[in-house]
Amino acid sequence: MGVQGLTGFVEKRGAFFTELRVRDTKLVIDGSSLYHQLCFASAIDFRRGGDYGPFAAAVRDFFGSLRACRVAPFVVLDGGRGADDRKLPTLRGRAAERLRAAHGLSRGDGGCLVPLLTRDTFVQALGWLGVPFVQCFAEADREIAGLANRWGCPVLSLDSDFCVFDLAAGYCPLSHFQWQSVCAGEGPRGCYVPARCFSVEKFCRHFSHLNRSLLPLFAVMNGNDYIDLAALEVFFSKVCLPSGCPAGKGGRHGRLQGLLNWLSQFAEPTEAVNSVLKYLKKHQREKVKELLCTSMEDYTPSDVNLEDFFENGKYKCEVARKADVPQWVLDALAKGKLTPFISDALILRSTFLHVQVENMQRPSAHSTALPIRQVIYGLLLKASHNTEAASSSKQTNELPVVCEFDRLQKTLKKTFVQAGSLPTDFCDDHFPLDKLMEVPMSCRQMLLLETLGVKMSSLEGIPSHLQLPVAVTCYWIHCSEPKVKLHQLKALLLMIVSGELHRIISDPGPTVLCAEDGSMAYNEFLKWKEKKLQSKDFDLDAAHSFCQWQCCLQMGLYLNQLLCTPLSEPDLSSRLYTGTLVHRLYQELKSTPSVENLFSLSPKMSQLYQVLLKTVES
Repeated sequence: MGVQGLTGFVEKRGAFFTELRVRDTKLVIDGSSLYHQLCFASAIDFRRGGDYGPFAAAVRDFFGSLRACRVAPFVVLDGGRGADDRKLPTLRGRAAERLRAAHGLSRGDGGCLVPLLTRDTFVQALGWLGVPFVQCFAEADREIAGLANRWGCPVLSLDSDFCVFDLAAGYCPLSHFQWQSVCAGEGPRGCYVPARCFSVEKFCRHFSHLNRSLLPLFAVMNGNDYIDLAALEVFFSKVCLPSGCPAGKGGRHGRLQGLLNWLSQFAEPTEAVNSVLKYLKKHQREKVKELLCTSMEDYTPSDVNLEDFFENGKYKCEVARKADVPQWVLDALAKGKLTPFISDALILRSTFLHVQVENMQRPSAHSTALPIRQVIYGLLLKASHNTEAASSSKQTNELPVVCEFDRLQKTLKKTFVQAGSLPTDFCDDHFPLDKLMEVPMSCRQMLLLETLGVKMSSLEGIPSHLQLPVAVTCYWIHCSEPKVKLHQLKALLLMIVSGELHRIISDPGPTVLCAEDGSMAYNEFLKWKEKKLQSKDFDLDAAHSFCQWQCCLQMGLYLNQLLCTPLSEPDLSSRLYTGTLVHRLYQELKSTPSVENLFSLSPKMSQLYQVLLKTVES
């Protein structure tokens, strides 16, 4: 993310930072940077689909450290791609990188890959912890900068774009934010988080007192998430950058240093832009000038008033208003009750399906959940389709089409998928998007369950927070290719039971009936888990099957959210899915069937397992 090569350039020199003691302050946090950082810090295994429990615990510990230092966090998350979709080339590049990483992991190479449900788990955890957060309509950087300047507090991120924004209280890189080493402090002010803050003053002073207003032009010329550097290669091939070596030599950092030194001769951006244009052919100049000027505006703080959202719950964004999206959808997006996947499908008719560590010789794991996605697309696009047909006086039965970016073997491909009609018993006109909240809950629930191929009567013996995962599991068994093996199903259900037991032991509420026998069963489970921790077996076909389940759960969650949660939302942070555990259970069940009795010391957990198994098998 951010300005290409700038993070490494700044870190290598180290002289551009000031020491900071973070306490007694508001702190605006870049949510995307934070969940990536915590995910990579908490994970020990990226091959088996993610361990969301330890990740959620890291989120909890992070905000616990802030609370101890009386820091008031405000998390700002990126939204969808935005109506202009300017970052599409960058996003396609990142998706291709993820695909390469996933393929490497599937073969046993090292590497990191954010598990599929990490972002959803993070948003849920923020809600459980009561941390104020907002999900912007599109890219969040400008709104983060605007809020931080309004409050005069630092920005916490790992995005080098914040080295370029004019921030009143500075930018703290997450890599220098030592939240796990809270210091006791001296005197009445108490403990603090040791941190380092990037100093724009030191940075500009180092480069011949560069005018800080030129930093956006530097970022744009060097290349960021929005601009293609190829447009300026003619300039770089001709200009002599004052860095002691030609423009094309010295690597990325040599070019950065040379460009900064070259820009320091100008008093303001317009003068520098005009000088750049002299190196280009006349017919290129106007287009490049427009591109540079438009891109520099990305570094002006937004006028969206996030303070109003955090105080009054109102998210007002002109771009969002022009997108012609129902108000309840905009509100739900801002509050994180709907995912950016929804806004991308609705506004752009285009979505990215994130790759996992799966069998690359088989169809994408996401193909299993295609019928669920088609119902989502149908709900989102039916109204706009009817409006378009009416305005053009067309009588057509053709359904809208959505462009999906997904993998085909080891390459990223786009596929055009037709939005689905609603199941037979439902009329599309009964589920208008703008009035979806007004549709009776029983109808919305029926549509969700019909899509998953389950009747409510079969879920009645299941705890409410597990009904959606169980319904998704029924769907997974019915729709997966190749078919789910019995040992895979049992391993998955035992994993869900272990998560339920962990939830009860960790946070026993007044309604929990399981006491001593639960503790005994949990202790026995922990002993078993420790014994089996050294297992290195990795079954790629089993991994593929569990990836399919996660894809189905993700789209089941999104459909449930779009239908305004007719079923309770499952708690992803309570170890609903633990990849290392489900793989270990699967391997163990193949050789030692008695593992099925892992929770025999707790009658209630044993009964839950039997109820889950019976429900799914029936």
